[in-house]
Amino acid sequence: MGVIAWILVGLIAGAIAKALTPGKDPGGIIVTMLIGIVGGLLGGWLGKVIFGVESISGFFHLSTWIAAVVGAVIVLFAYRMIRGRSAH
Repeated sequence: MGVIAWILVGLIAGAIAKALTPGKDPGGIIVTMLIGIVGGLLGGWLGKVIFGVESISGFFHLSTWIAAVVGAVIVLFAYRMIRGRSAH
């Protein structure tokens, strides 16, 4: 996938992750995109390590979107935990 595709997947996966997780949402559209992109990479890596499959195959593959959203949820929880500690 190209850079534009990664940004689009990141934006959508980050927005879905924010919608799926309760709590105060950090940042705006840029943070959402970054969380989604990092989440997509994390989800793809976890899919490869745990299940031995290539999770990030292409833009229109369901496995790409599932991996990106699951990874983005994990990254969002980690971000909220780190951000919550530093705010106090």
